[in-house]
Amino acid sequence: MIDDTELLDRAAALVAAYAEAGRTIVTAESCTGGLVAGLLTAVPGSSAVVERGYVTYSNEAKAEAIGVPMDLIRRHGAVSEEVGRAMACGALAASRATVAVAITGIAGPGGGSAEKPVGLVHFGLALRQGGRRHLERRYGDLGRGAIRRAAVADALGLLEGALVD
Repeated sequence: MIDDTELLDRAAALVAAYAEAGRTIVTAESCTGGLVAGLLTAVPGSSAVVERGYVTYSNEAKAEAIGVPMDLIRRHGAVSEEVGRAMACGALAASRATVAVAITGIAGPGGGSAEKPVGLVHFGLALRQGGRRHLERRYGDLGRGAIRRAAVADALGLLEGALVD
């Protein structure tokens, strides 16, 4: 992932723009397992921008580390709009960052169902000044690596969009 020139270039531009704007980022990642934070921190100078990152792969980690209510997970499932939004809000609340991005999904090869197929990913974005956003992607069963790469690219897109908010 880190060897992906296109994503590294986007991450470098994002880090520079966030540093110039005086904004900081927290990540809360499930199916990407810290790839967004890893990509951002591959950029020299990213310590001025990346406040922290959470890898909340299990339901318990989502609840314990960033305060996602277990009842919410039981009602909607870990891969849901509600949980993606709660992950972003929880990460923001548990950090000093100004922007939070969260990712929860099914990267496969197993774990999917008719209702929630492999390739389904929910993103949450929360801004300290009050904005919230959700993005749902259904990439299809592209393979685990391709789904995770696509999710990282979309997370960068959300962070890029947050700069104009």
